[in-house]
Amino acid sequence: MRYVMQLLIIIAFAFAGEVLHHLLPLPFPANIYGIILLYLALHLKIVKVKQIKEVSTTLIIAMPVMFIPPAVGLMNTWGDIRDSWPQYLLITFLTTFIVMACAGWATQLVIRYKNKHKN
Repeated sequence: MRYVMQLLIIIAFAFAGEVLHHLLPLPFPANIYGIILLYLALHLKIVKVKQIKEVSTTLIIAMPVMFIPPAVGLMNTWGDIRDSWPQYLLITFLTTFIVMACAGWATQLVIRYKNKHKN
């Protein structure tokens, strides 16, 4: 029963994200709204980590399986992208490094902020 309640909490935030997606005219996917809402609930201690920890750990472990359908989709469309694969590869590498750099920069900002406001 504990796992069902944890999953229901996570699903509730996903549903709230869907509702926000339909209400707000912003170009963000519904899952981003849900993640932001869940983060805020965790940060404000409305939801405690222990209330969703086990199911979220299981979902994170299962995450690699979620990449199989897009990979199969790429294999099915190989005929369409065969002539453009160097561009796809270049864009993939560039965006990967840009995301890594931005994530590192943001992490450094958070660490500096926490160290500065520790006292």
